[in-house]
Amino acid sequence: MNALEELKKHLKPGQVYRRADFELWSTAVDRHLKDLVDEGALRKMSQGLYYYPSKASFGEVPPEDENLVAAFLKSEDFLLTSPNLYNSLGVGTTQLYNTCVVYNHKRHGRFELGGKVFDFRLKHKFPKELSEGFLLVDLLNNLDQLAEDRASVLNNVKVKVLGRLEVGLKRVVNAYAGERTKSLLNEWMSEESLAHA
Repeated sequence: MNALEELKKHLKPGQVYRRADFELWSTAVDRHLKDLVDEGALRKMSQGLYYYPSKASFGEVPPEDENLVAAFLKSEDFLLTSPNLYNSLGVGTTQLYNTCVVYNHKRHGRFELGGKVFDFRLKHKFPKELSEGFLLVDLLNNLDQLAEDRASVLNNVKVKVLGRLEVGLKRVVNAYAGERTKSLLNEWMSEESLAHA
């Protein structure tokens, strides 16, 4: 068995690899990577990032966004989200965006990975998983970037937030809201307190 065939035995379908990963199995990494890409066994996703395709009855399956981002960052400490998820909140957002946002601690900027653009944003804190509370806070943090009727969305968020001001949401606000968002929510809470005084 030649070295290229031996190298292929280490590859798992659906897995994303960095160039450095191949150094474990090859003494001629660049030549072997070129050969594997040329024969279609590997797909080059971006500089130094490769995908070993998984096959399905309809053809090749693209890599999972999580796998692609984890390999690119060399970390699993990130949160993948999209402004499209705001539409699930029932606050009047309806636009569809061709944007995948990655909150992380390492990279900032827009990067194309495997033909898809990811918007990497440095954040000190973000949750491990998405929640409705986090999405509400995130929507307010990013309201000025949305192609929506902002006044209408803001009013709908206000009604929704004030309708469920439980401890969990306050904790999310304190942990992840930007200063402008915290100030806005505090203003709404003050108005609500005065209305019930």
